[in-house]
Amino acid sequence: MIASAPASGRLYGVGLGPGDPDLLTVKATKILGSAPIVAYFAKKGRRGQARAIVDRWLCPTCLELPLLYPITTEKHFSDPVYVETLRAFYEDATQRIADHLSAGRDVALICEGDPLFYGSFMHLYVRLKDRFAVEVIPGVTGMSGCWSAAKVPITWGDDVLSVLPATLGGEDLAQRLGACDAAIIMKLGANLGKVRAAIREAGREGAAIYVEHGTQEAERIIRLEDKTDDLAPYFSMILIPGQGRRP
Repeated sequence: MIASAPASGRLYGVGLGPGDPDLLTVKATKILGSAPIVAYFAKKGRRGQARAIVDRWLCPTCLELPLLYPITTEKHFSDPVYVETLRAFYEDATQRIADHLSAGRDVALICEGDPLFYGSFMHLYVRLKDRFAVEVIPGVTGMSGCWSAAKVPITWGDDVLSVLPATLGGEDLAQRLGACDAAIIMKLGANLGKVRAAIREAGREGAAIYVEHGTQEAERIIRLEDKTDDLAPYFSMILIPGQGRRP
């Protein structure tokens, strides 16, 4: 009698929220407490923010599968070398996870914030979704964590909220900021100087709030006008609240 092949495992895209380990959902903690394989992205040579967030929630017997970026900000994202290096990395990471799924082992791929909102998870999801069962566990987004930490009502009445990556060109940023009621500017990193100039051009600097490491131990929240340098970590953003209709 020929033994049947094991049923394929299930891939879980687990949102971890903005950084505070207590902001994981109940469902996320249940999956992390039972998943035999936990995969996570990190920069080469570092542990990674996602892995740090789940310390208290991991099953002690799980196998950890680090997916280490070979390159991050060393080259511009439009550089052909960057594109090819990342493409090869995602293909390799996809195969590593697929090997476990094919062997019948569930894999929880963890992601800061929400997996389908600027999440690295998406690059593997589109490569695996037609081959294996996938379940996405939504997480608290970084932006909602930051505006909650800052205690800033972000939209009122009919306000339109724009979410802008700081990697856009300065002119594009200024135009979009001038056309929206409320705005979130993400992925600041080395782009803060350009973003500040765009906010000034749009006449919005007086309302802008800078949040660094929102909900985390290193949290810092100040008015953008009070920030005297243009240094910002990747996990920082600017909030520009709307002032729309209210009773």
